[in-house]
Amino acid sequence: MDSWKEFGQTPVTHSAAHHMEAVADLIGEYGYARVTDVANRLSITRGSVSITIKNLKQRGYVTQDSRGFLRLTKNGDKIVRAVQARKAVLLRFFTDILGLDVDEAAGDACKIEHLISNKTAEGITHFLRFIESDAPEARAFLRGLKAFDQPCGENPGDCPCCDDECLSADVGLMPEREERDEE
Repeated sequence: MDSWKEFGQTPVTHSAAHHMEAVADLIGEYGYARVTDVANRLSITRGSVSITIKNLKQRGYVTQDSRGFLRLTKNGDKIVRAVQARKAVLLRFFTDILGLDVDEAAGDACKIEHLISNKTAEGITHFLRFIESDAPEARAFLRGLKAFDQPCGENPGDCPCCDDECLSADVGLMPEREERDEE
């Protein structure tokens, strides 16, 4: 499985997506966006923003006029709208279905919003449309999900989720922050 190699195959990096979102947000709020404004919005240096904006201009996602005002191109706007839609879908899934608090859900949605495939984003959207519909099956599913409180016995043979190894026992092993091995 070489899917890890696809991590860098998205149209723009996570950082570039945030730069483009900042441009869109600033234009929406003030009617304009400049490198300085983007830097202030993202709490980074003007130099860092300039480097990213230069790359985005070369790739045809951002334009800059003679006065230094930034604009998203049609392709840039399309990417921003897609990232924002994915973030909204993931946020709703994490809060409404998984019951995560908004801050944790927003952080997780931000981390993966531009990495999931179109097919996965569409699948989650389809699932949410079903769950949030008035279909009796959707209501029954939500009632069942909320009532489900089966503890994990950490016995893979008895679990429909696990195969040979208990997933529940290992899923929380990832450190929340970088930990250094002490050898």
